[in-house]
Amino acid sequence: MNQITITLPDNSKKIMNKGSSPADIAKSIGEGLFRNSYAAKINGKLVDLNTAIQNDCDLQILTNRDKESHDILLHSTAHLLAMAVKELYPKAKIAIGPALEDRFYYDIDFPEFLSEEDLPRIEDKMKNLAKSNFEVNRHLLSQQDALMKFNEMNEDYKAEIIAEIDPEEKISAYSQGDFIDLCRGPHVPNTGKIKYFKLLSTAGAYWRGDENNKMLQRIYGTAWFDKKDLKDFLFKLEEAKKRDHRKLGKQLKIFHFDEEVGPGLPLWLPNGTVIVDELESLAKDTEYKAGYKRVRTPHLTKGDLYERSGHLSHYKDAMYPAMEMDGYDYYVKPMNCPHHHKIFSAEQRSYRDLPLRLAEYGTCYRYEKSGQLFGLMRVRSMQMNDAHIYCTENQFKDEFIAVCNMYMKYFEIFGIEKYQMRLSLHNKDGLGKKYVDDPLLWEKTENSVREALIQGDFNYVEVPGEAAFYGPKIDVQVWSAIGREFTLATNQVDFAVPQKFNLKFINSSGEEETPLCIHRAPLSTHERFVGFLIEHFGGDFPLWLAPVQAIIVPISEKYFNYAQKVYEKLFDKNIRIEFDRRAEKVGAKIRDAELMKIPVMLIVGKKEQETNSVSVRRKYQGDLGQQSLDDLVVSLTEEINNKNKGRKEN
Repeated sequence: MNQITITLPDNSKKIMNKGSSPADIAKSIGEGLFRNSYAAKINGKLVDLNTAIQNDCDLQILTNRDKESHDILLHSTAHLLAMAVKELYPKAKIAIGPALEDRFYYDIDFPEFLSEEDLPRIEDKMKNLAKSNFEVNRHLLSQQDALMKFNEMNEDYKAEIIAEIDPEEKISAYSQGDFIDLCRGPHVPNTGKIKYFKLLSTAGAYWRGDENNKMLQRIYGTAWFDKKDLKDFLFKLEEAKKRDHRKLGKQLKIFHFDEEVGPGLPLWLPNGTVIVDELESLAKDTEYKAGYKRVRTPHLTKGDLYERSGHLSHYKDAMYPAMEMDGYDYYVKPMNCPHHHKIFSAEQRSYRDLPLRLAEYGTCYRYEKSGQLFGLMRVRSMQMNDAHIYCTENQFKDEFIAVCNMYMKYFEIFGIEKYQMRLSLHNKDGLGKKYVDDPLLWEKTENSVREALIQGDFNYVEVPGEAAFYGPKIDVQVWSAIGREFTLATNQVDFAVPQKFNLKFINSSGEEETPLCIHRAPLSTHERFVGFLIEHFGGDFPLWLAPVQAIIVPISEKYFNYAQKVYEKLFDKNIRIEFDRRAEKVGAKIRDAELMKIPVMLIVGKKEQETNSVSVRRKYQGDLGQQSLDDLVVSLTEEINNKNKGRKEN
């Protein structure tokens, strides 16, 4: 038979000649669909538009409305970048260039230093190449042929990748004009599809993320289907730069890194410590009301403990090396779990003691590679909002839902309007290697978590292959006020490690039973959460969280005595207040206070002194007029105690 039946997503059928491509089918349906087509799915598998179809199949044409199409556009633009670089810098060697969320990058070994001032030249070359409308074609090569080809081109990094591929496998490569690159694909059918893009920045990146390898230069870029989307993305990018927690953290004197202390080891300055203390106070109060008991554990322990828990075999590369003392190896702790297990086993437990919820703001240490360190978001020292809940199987679902509801409460307090919980599941192929080898228990536990998420009506998606080695987990994704996505916290189920520690409780039948354990950290680490909050609020923290809540600005020295009285009144009510005694004009003092993002400015002069009042100025609200000192204290105290979210927008 020379004809095949194509089933489209609406279940309609098309009879086509054998060897027809998705592009042919799109064109037969309509020119509009053909123009907006970028790739296709044959029986659910992503393919290029020019793939020849030999058998009956289900077919979906991917247009500019599909998420997969945007990923393909981004990756295709990365190839266009590499092509432009090779034409401008023939001695450059290309490494890898993946698509990310809304952007792409390419790591390149340049013969000379590349600055961001060089990006417009590369971008212009990309535009010219795109207009040339080169066809993009896929080639399948043997390992030997691929090695020969890329060695001839002096592409050392590509040759290294090829050498590690199974010799029996065919290697996929894509060409456009004279340029060819390794890639699984799919790609856009021609470079003319790539119209709206922008190169964003450069950075250093070690080859394969290993600091022992050569430092390459990474070029970041973005690409979109239309000019408006590109413009909107660039606007949000500028807003994100203004809110960059590293920049604002320095400006607002929140945290500091010092090379003599060590990379990735933040120093909390007084303003930052106020924020940390407020967050910890909030967590302690919330957890106390939820029935948690607080514990403290040491910063280091014998390696035997982590050998028993399985952390040494699974996480040793992310741990600091051992310290040998008294014939034992000691490690600084990368997590609190094993210590909490030891606290559970410190006394005999009954079913009447469960659920037992142990909470700690313990400092942990993890060796993140230097190339992966990023402000407060990726550090080597972290204070974690950690807790472990030991419960029976019957209690598990209620406890899990209660933890998720705690997230919801925090989202309300911090004005987080968009979130998603990612249920990370195991991969059956990884049992005994990446995951604990107990398939029945995995299935049972994952079903319980899924049922809890459905019962609690939480927004979640399932992600295979990303579970912890001891059980499924929830990663909590949140979006900031300007739409940037952050991984905030985690909620993990542990059905394996309690058995390793021989944790037992006496059940209602008088028999020993092993509890389930829920690991949870709703406020993540202080470091990551403060970094998120700086960007979420743009440094304009709500009053209860602001390091300095109010500042007194006297019109002249004549009113210093009255200003001191105002200061003492607010200070005695535990309002974080400062007194600007500088010999500057009032306008300059107000401007400086706004730069430091102090929420409340209190101006005092003759009229205020005579009426025992203050003139109130609020950031973003301007002058609010005079207010009696007593009324001011009441209103500020009420706002602080209610933890009002304040204004997030700039």
